[in-house]
Amino acid sequence: MPLPRKAPAPLEYPYFERLPLSTLITDIGCLVTNDPAHGTGPLGLLADAAVVVEAGRIAWVGHAASAPAADEHYDADDRTLIPGFVDSHAHLVFAGDRTAEFNARMSGQAYTAGGIRTTVAATRAATDAELDTNLTRFIEEALRQGTTTIECKSGYGLTVADEARALRIAASHTPETTYLGAHVVAPEYADDPAGYVDLVTGEMLDACAPHARWVDVFCENGAFDGDQARAILKAGQERGLIPRVHANQLSYGPGVQLAVELGAASADHCTHLTDADVAALASSDTVATLLPGAEFSTRAAYPDARRLLDAGATVALSTDCNPGSSFTTSMAFCIAVAVREMGMTPDEAVHAATVGGARALRRTDVGSITVGARADLLLLDAPSHVHLAYRPGVPLTAAVWRAGVREV
Repeated sequence: MPLPRKAPAPLEYPYFERLPLSTLITDIGCLVTNDPAHGTGPLGLLADAAVVVEAGRIAWVGHAASAPAADEHYDADDRTLIPGFVDSHAHLVFAGDRTAEFNARMSGQAYTAGGIRTTVAATRAATDAELDTNLTRFIEEALRQGTTTIECKSGYGLTVADEARALRIAASHTPETTYLGAHVVAPEYADDPAGYVDLVTGEMLDACAPHARWVDVFCENGAFDGDQARAILKAGQERGLIPRVHANQLSYGPGVQLAVELGAASADHCTHLTDADVAALASSDTVATLLPGAEFSTRAAYPDARRLLDAGATVALSTDCNPGSSFTTSMAFCIAVAVREMGMTPDEAVHAATVGGARALRRTDVGSITVGARADLLLLDAPSHVHLAYRPGVPLTAAVWRAGVREV
């Protein structure tokens, strides 16, 4: 089996071409480093802090009184600086609108995976330019709210050509692209799911693998069973793609166990877990990625983050931004919901939305504010990171840096 691909060099992307020589960000009232060596607790909290950014990376972290000189200076005005959010699960290459479906669901109709096919029809009919415009809008919307790293899946084309073009478009915006030809069975194969699995593991994979880092599958009733999911993920691994799994969202099932068996980077959703599932996640490197926006938008039961954390599992929070079941790009919203509904503390939720997401993407260069990390920073107009949960729905973004460039 080929070795997993290394993460693409993040500083190659076009938005990293405008780097100042060095910038000192000082008068930081509360700094979340995510490194206990730098400060208090798991978040490595540091008061009266400063950070030096140089050539797109963190060059120095410490108390403001000891800060070295830099070419440029930014006064944080006693506000809170945290790492940029890492959204490790999003479906952003699509066209169309599913407002009517949401309205019906809020009027009492149950959610199933069938609505995906509505988006498939609209996405197939869209031009490349229309899909790119939509994707750009969502990434910029997320950036304005502090998301500096975002994963993007295919899965709304379900033909060889449409899946490949979705990944080509996504790859022009982010290195974290995921082949999700196994989102649901394509409508043309409704009576031949085995034939569709053959397509996903054959010609479609051949066309998509050059544009993807990850392979994903929706392992769920109404989508793909455990045997089908295993075949799809193993085929992706043989092409050098690293697996991740839509697991245990709508019901108990084999998704989590399969993710751990195959060494997947993450099992995503994790809403319905047995004790064995929790134990498997806790004893593995597979991250449990929780997506509270989906439960919020479908009125489903929330995953139990407390159970996972207490067992020792690594937890990430992500938006699951998609047009059907979680149409939000706001990681701050997901933090607030996770604290209110999923048993997480504010510290745990911020950790999961930053370094947790980085671990779900197997990245060590994002999600923390430590020397050598990429300078992805979110300045909150608040005295503490706790305000992300304490003041839900309030726009707290004061500034955002992506690889050292102030974008917001």
